[in-house]
Amino acid sequence: MALPGLFKLEKLTIEAFEDAERSTKAERPNRMTVMFNPTSFQEKHANTYQPQRVQALNSSDKASNYLYSPPGELSFTLVLDGTGVSDYGAVSLGGDSVRTMIDTLKKLCFNMNGDSHEPNFLKLSWGPFKWGCRLSTLDITYKLFDRSGEPLRAELAVAFLKDKDAKTILLEENKKSADLTHVRTVKSGDTLPLLCKEIYGSAGYYLRVAADNGLDDFRNLTPGQKLRFRPLDALSGS
Repeated sequence: MALPGLFKLEKLTIEAFEDAERSTKAERPNRMTVMFNPTSFQEKHANTYQPQRVQALNSSDKASNYLYSPPGELSFTLVLDGTGVSDYGAVSLGGDSVRTMIDTLKKLCFNMNGDSHEPNFLKLSWGPFKWGCRLSTLDITYKLFDRSGEPLRAELAVAFLKDKDAKTILLEENKKSADLTHVRTVKSGDTLPLLCKEIYGSAGYYLRVAADNGLDDFRNLTPGQKLRFRPLDALSGS
């Protein structure tokens, strides 16, 4: 292994896209690399429950009914430095002033995209960590000024809501319910009638599912092939 590779430092990068699938890059600036990584970051996850309205007689507590899981939150602090001091986590954007760097960050993450009419979809990468997300909050604290009042250093507390496209959510959740759309990856030994039986409770829908997926021969499924199983009411109308 070459020596430079041994000491390569992975840096946090932020990329901006126009679509939820992260396939179309936003207009420049659409990428930012931090000069120094954050010293720490926080991931927040939560489940939301609602206690039953009526508590059973002779019971000590109410059962909690699961409602949903809101998107996870990622937060950390960036430091923008215009003094050239290297012991702060500054974003390298070509030696621009602190105010210019903040304006660039806002355009990348916060401002409305003129084509999509909403803030950009983001992808954060840092070594093994990969997050699809969108900026939630941006709190700026100016810390140092020159004689004219121009800011020389700022700390940016940023929070991002994790964000995934609908197809990815369906694949990860893999909910087993006939009133939801499912996307299944065919495994060796799978047959369309058996998959319909598993999802809809009846194998009788296999011809409709075959037509819905444009299958010429439902008997020969290919491992790795992805099939869509729409809700029963939508499937019945197809």
